Amino acid sequence: MSADTESGDGSHNTAKVVGIIVGGAALILLALAICFLLWKKRKFPCMLERETVHRGSLERSQDLLMTEVVFSSNREQSSERKIDDLELPLFDFNTLTMATKNFSEENKLGQGGFGVVYKGRLMEGQEIAVKRLSKNSGQGVEEFKNEVKLIVKLQHRNLVRLLGCSIQMDEKMLVYEYLENRSLDGILFDKAKSSSLDWPRRFSIICGIARGLLYLHHDSRFKIIHRDLKASNILLDKEMNPKISDFGMARIFSTNQTEANTMRVVGTYGYMSPEYAMDGIFSVKSDVFSFGVLVLEIITGKKNRGFYYANAELNLLGHAWKQWNEGNALELIDSSIDNSYSSSEVLRCVQVGLLCVQERAEDRPTMSSVVLMLSSETASMPQPKNPGFCLGRNPMETDSSSSKQDETFTVNQVTVTMLNAR
Repeated sequence: MSADTESGDGSHNTAKVVGIIVGGAALILLALAICFLLWKKRKFPCMLERETVHRGSLERSQDLLMTEVVFSSNREQSSERKIDDLELPLFDFNTLTMATKNFSEENKLGQGGFGVVYKGRLMEGQEIAVKRLSKNSGQGVEEFKNEVKLIVKLQHRNLVRLLGCSIQMDEKMLVYEYLENRSLDGILFDKAKSSSLDWPRRFSIICGIARGLLYLHHDSRFKIIHRDLKASNILLDKEMNPKISDFGMARIFSTNQTEANTMRVVGTYGYMSPEYAMDGIFSVKSDVFSFGVLVLEIITGKKNRGFYYANAELNLLGHAWKQWNEGNALELIDSSIDNSYSSSEVLRCVQVGLLCVQERAEDRPTMSSVVLMLSSETASMPQPKNPGFCLGRNPMETDSSSSKQDETFTVNQVTVTMLNAR
């Protein structure tokens, strides 16, 4: 009995211990399961909430961008077509600040009427040009919207390429490809540098600009009038290939539209056509006029406006017209160019330039005709008629208003009495 009792008590105790252990383990597992469920319940709503907040913030940022860069037709151009939403890389403001060394003066490439352009280098080594719109410019926001909206849709070897933009509070910037030789005017009108532009290069630049303008007028998705074509808005890459830049003043035309009228004349003195400067009428032919001025400047190495000081009676257009009629057109060529030029090419370019600056818009050729005349030695070319704005200043006219404006700046208003038309 004693042995049996001890054996039974031992078995009972062992079972009791096992039961306690199993029960304890079950309680621990249950507690862990409850803790896991509580942790899961707290974690996932938090993650969901963060995801929802992040998504909402991203959507608000995208909405803000679209609000800034996609806008409906403005009052001045009612026929403008709605453009699809843009897919354009956004640059962080701090990234551009670092790239330009805090927009240092040593990185400044140039300045226009609506802001300053800086050279920058991104962390990965890519060089860029950053156009920082002026905070004090009344048209700054509109210029920004217009330039982004237009140039992001354009793809041509003779148009500058837009890489992205930056929008932060009142800071609005455009990021372009960096072009090593900067703007044409910085070389063409500099006596120390102009000799690097021999005739073959000048002719190539003229043809490149013509092709870029033809694309804007006829071959792009939209018919685009640049309205501010000038030497400082022609950029040159390392091979001296020209690229048209600065589309802040540009306007889109519908397919069947030929001209438009504006109460606010914008552009640069010396490049504006008579009908645009005096009546606010612009069309592809007003761009053609600006191109003609540019052609004559490239041939001569002289500014249209600056020529007033060398000749009190005629500006560059009038002087070129006079030399053409007298059979001395070859004397127009820049003295920094050596004798290794083609006389027929020079004469053909002078004739094209004069055809483009004719006073009446209907007499000027289209850019398709211009490209044909430049590329073919056998193309039929009419004789040019007198150019618009070919007279110089009245000797009694005082040096006020436009005469004090730097021609490299875009002006927002024009007083007709500043311009002397024939």
